[in-house]
Amino acid sequence: MHSLTCTPLSSSSSSSHHTTLKPNLNPLLGSDATSRPSSLPFKRRTCFTTRAILSSTRDDVLKHFNERRALKIISGLQNFNKDNVASVVTAADKGGATHVDIACDPELVKLAIGLTSCPVCVSSVDPVTFPAAVEAGALMVEIGNYDSFYEKGIIFTPEKILGLTKETRRMLPSIVLSVTVPHTLSLPDQVKLAESLELEGVDVIQTEGGKCSNPTKSGIMGLIEKATPTLAAAYSISRAVKIPVMCSSGLSAVTAPMAITAGAAGVGVGSAVNRLNDVVAMIAEVRSIANSLQTSFQTSTTYEVETQRQ
Repeated sequence: MHSLTCTPLSSSSSSSHHTTLKPNLNPLLGSDATSRPSSLPFKRRTCFTTRAILSSTRDDVLKHFNERRALKIISGLQNFNKDNVASVVTAADKGGATHVDIACDPELVKLAIGLTSCPVCVSSVDPVTFPAAVEAGALMVEIGNYDSFYEKGIIFTPEKILGLTKETRRMLPSIVLSVTVPHTLSLPDQVKLAESLELEGVDVIQTEGGKCSNPTKSGIMGLIEKATPTLAAAYSISRAVKIPVMCSSGLSAVTAPMAITAGAAGVGVGSAVNRLNDVVAMIAEVRSIANSLQTSFQTSTTYEVETQRQ
């Protein structure tokens, strides 16, 4: 299957590319790319080359976060339906997303990288499952997307999340790592956990809260109500850490720009897309969110330029 091109959110990034590494050459696993015997100078060159690949790969994955215009489409941590995942990934690619987030399964990773050139992120709460997915081609891992566990009465404490983070970093020291801060914590405790995660070498903090929000209004008012918890978390956490914050859970085309204004470096969208049954409708929804983010990005850039001139 031919790989589709991930549509960038702005024309200025049209010349950029996403690095897709062959599974057996993925340097994020921390293994040497070659077993060929060589002299010391050759080994040094190999070391430098491997470091350069690692740096380039990380830069590619984090590029849109650093530019504060990342859009990650999430198929679901426990969604192993290949047809649905394929539809979500296709919609993300054609709709203008910058990243896709799927369940942590090597076969799903191979499926996804055959459909998009966007960096593939895998989500899990079991770090042991990450290496196989990275070997299959995933360039980012996410500890989070806890929503499905809350329904079972499972709560993730700060100590548990820090333990999972340390275990993941030990196994995959070079992978781009995102960790979700649970909305079950108070805002001050969310901030405290985010600060601890930053010290552990986490690259991206993700917020949540859509599941706990029960809008009392319909239409636009309801969409804003639903996004309030994750927007509040993004606002608080982004002012406490230096690493990018991804605002996720309960967002839509209406509220995604609010996340960027609140301080987020990007947004993660799941149910607004994967609940749809038609891939054309999915593409339209992703495109609507991407366009709203693009408008927000252009407005923000114009404001910053005008502020610097004054």
